[in-house]
Amino acid sequence: MKKTEKISFLIDSLAKRYPSPKAALDWRTPWELLVATILSAQCTDERVNKVTPPLFERFPDVYAYVDADVLELEKFVHSTGFFRNKAKNIQLAARRIVEVHNGEVPQTMEEMLALAGAARKTANVVLSNAYGIDLGIAVDTHVKRIAYRLGFTQSDNPIIIEKDLLALFPQDKWGAVNHYMVFFGREVCHSRSPECTICELIAICPQKGITKTK
Repeated sequence: MKKTEKISFLIDSLAKRYPSPKAALDWRTPWELLVATILSAQCTDERVNKVTPPLFERFPDVYAYVDADVLELEKFVHSTGFFRNKAKNIQLAARRIVEVHNGEVPQTMEEMLALAGAARKTANVVLSNAYGIDLGIAVDTHVKRIAYRLGFTQSDNPIIIEKDLLALFPQDKWGAVNHYMVFFGREVCHSRSPECTICELIAICPQKGITKTK
């Protein structure tokens, strides 16, 4: 099967499994999504979704973070891990958004990357989900693992993996593909003992790096 046929097969198969893909993080505004995404680093979405409701109630908009007591911020986000750095980055991002962007989360990759705590993964998540702007594919641990197992990349570098994926998938599918791979990685293509016997993608998967399956 040609690589283009594999890509179409993946899109068609996972679109059936996930007909309405969307971010697992809970958010109402682009700023809330940015905060939640920063908190999700090295943390589960489930944990973040437990932390953000009281956080967003206490600090209802980006302006509330500008002069917030960083120690109070740390208490709210403590359970997400790396809480000091996350609290600091959230406040620094808020200050730049207020000072440079009139309180609005920016809509370009360059401006997003200038925000504290916002690498390409975070920027891609916010731009795609909050604004419908697909400038890349957010490479998390699930995307990284599945891309390698399917033979779509030979690298373990997120930047290179993203470039490899962008060259394969049509741009209008980048946002959906991101969700497909994340959800599929959580439900089927696990890090340990992936469930290959029930995998919709087994027909196109060379199972690179897999030594044990269910």
